[in-house]
Amino acid sequence: MISTESAEGSDPPLRGVRVLDFGQFIAGPLCAALLADFGADVIRVEKPEGNADRFVQPMGEGWPGGAAYWQVNRNKRSLALDPFDHDNRAALDRLLGTADVVVVNAPPATLSAMGLEYERISQLNPRVILSICTAYGRNNRLSDLPGFDGIGQAMSGAAYLSGEAGEPRKSYCHWVDHMTAAFSAFGIMAALRDRDRTGRGQIVDASLIHTSVFAMASNLIEEDSLGVGRVGTANRSQLAGPADIYQTRDGNVLLQVIGKSMFRRCAKLVGRLDWLDDQRFATDEQRGRNSDALNAHMVAFCSARTTDHCLSEFRAAGLPCAPVNSPAKALKDPDMEAMRLWTRLPVVGGVHQALLVQPPVRLSRSAAGVRASAPHLGAHTPEILRELGLDPPSQKAFMKGIT
Repeated sequence: MISTESAEGSDPPLRGVRVLDFGQFIAGPLCAALLADFGADVIRVEKPEGNADRFVQPMGEGWPGGAAYWQVNRNKRSLALDPFDHDNRAALDRLLGTADVVVVNAPPATLSAMGLEYERISQLNPRVILSICTAYGRNNRLSDLPGFDGIGQAMSGAAYLSGEAGEPRKSYCHWVDHMTAAFSAFGIMAALRDRDRTGRGQIVDASLIHTSVFAMASNLIEEDSLGVGRVGTANRSQLAGPADIYQTRDGNVLLQVIGKSMFRRCAKLVGRLDWLDDQRFATDEQRGRNSDALNAHMVAFCSARTTDHCLSEFRAAGLPCAPVNSPAKALKDPDMEAMRLWTRLPVVGGVHQALLVQPPVRLSRSAAGVRASAPHLGAHTPEILRELGLDPPSQKAFMKGIT
């Protein structure tokens, strides 16, 4: 059993909540991992041969799975069980009867094939909360199609505006998956609160397409109202300025100047007080529209200085800025290290010490965070079967095919 207490002393707020995680890849498993970070007993259920997401970004011998699996399956227990195998249905039903929350990211047809329709599991357990994440939602002609993070970026307009004109660009970071995971966890918390009052569970429904449209809302509202027809301008903001990524003598720096007071400080810093009387730069909107003129000076200003020099001057002037780090530089950034954004834990049964990023929300009084590394496949199967009251012969039948 994974401990639900931390060195901070206070019990985590979700202690006593059992979550069954039937998710794959990011959105579903990360949702469950966030609940585990705050103390829930999360059981990852996957096929005896391992789900496909276990092998993405392989880390080498001795690891329980790839880098993505390692991050989004921390603090969980692993049960090797094929939910598609009807021979396992009785044991699966017994497990569902113990659950507070069931997390699954799959199209409706797959959900049915796994026996995880809400109508069925709520008969077994009226208090259960079923969190469903799909690519396109559950009641439209695309509902049964699979999809990843990129479909949300592509369909919502995000990729179109993230590149340059005629060259749409998908973000390398899977922000749609991560936001969907967080929204699902938020919905689960609301459903748990409602269950405290009513005694009944319900469905928490999220989709990648809805998440991406939600994130793009202001751009869609503007287009719907004004028909502005924006196109991508890469890193340059269209809504204010100067706001872009600028090359320095030894790297790159991000600067974001928004609002009249920031613009005044920026103009003073770079020796361009004449900008303040130039009607092209009178408002954020006009500065965004005429940002090429601003950028011409900022390119020269930054290219004559090192990144550290730029950051020092921008920060002293109260201007939002940051170095553009590679992943390797991010891990060595002293400011980021001081923020305690990650920890390192040993790989179970191995010799590696590996990084795990902490949950992005902290509570002042209640314990939360990374307590245990991601489990090897089926590591907790015997333990969980004993909790279900399955006798040894049943265990053997239940575990057939597990290597």
